[in-house]
Amino acid sequence: MELNTYVNYGGNCEEALHYYEMHLGGKIVMLSRFREVPDQTNIPPEMKNGVLHARIQIGGATLMASDTPPSRYQPMRSAYLSLSVTSDKEAERFHAALADGGEIFMPMAETFFAHRFSMLRDKFGANWMIIHQRPMPPQ
Repeated sequence: MELNTYVNYGGNCEEALHYYEMHLGGKIVMLSRFREVPDQTNIPPEMKNGVLHARIQIGGATLMASDTPPSRYQPMRSAYLSLSVTSDKEAERFHAALADGGEIFMPMAETFFAHRFSMLRDKFGANWMIIHQRPMPPQ
């Protein structure tokens, strides 16, 4: 069994995935468009170039994504994509890239559980947590 995350975007899925490729070191492994659907009867004209389904590898995880009609799109709520990194430098770099044009919920900072931690929504509507964890004491 495998559990993956699926994110809907409001017409900017391809742009988001290319941004994640460039700034997070991801790799788009599959991308199909609504115009490829054999029966176009229920495909609105403004969705034809939109992403029907895509997969991107980021680190050891697969993120799946697509565009949804703008009338039904809502930014991500109550869920986060969490990036666990191995250095403060990485945490700061990823935070800066994802915060660019986005909304910061919790600025990058040191916490009791992490060397660096932040929470934000990127300019594409996806929520992110970036963490460089502290080693936890033995229980």
